[in-house]
Amino acid sequence: MLHKEKSVLAGKTVKIKKTATHQQVPDFGGSDYLVEDWCDRIIGKSWMYANGNPACLIYAMRSADQSPEIPIDNEVLYGHVGAFGHLVHISEIEKGDE
Repeated sequence: MLHKEKSVLAGKTVKIKKTATHQQVPDFGGSDYLVEDWCDRIIGKSWMYANGNPACLIYAMRSADQSPEIPIDNEVLYGHVGAFGHLVHISEIEKGDE
């Protein structure tokens, strides 16, 4: 299901759970994450069908590596850790930030 409404986290800086890992960002877990919005609202479709989008490809690899911890669905946010855009599943956000 694609999101019709903006994420309640859009525009906020939240913490990524310390257990989250990323092949290209050594200290990804515990990072501050500036949320833009749900990924599907940003790119216009599900991350699963965003062929060639680097952030989506990296997220696909992360979710495959961390299955079943990261569910395969569209509850995925697009935001930034530092200058770079990343996809993060809502379940990877620290509670209290949701």
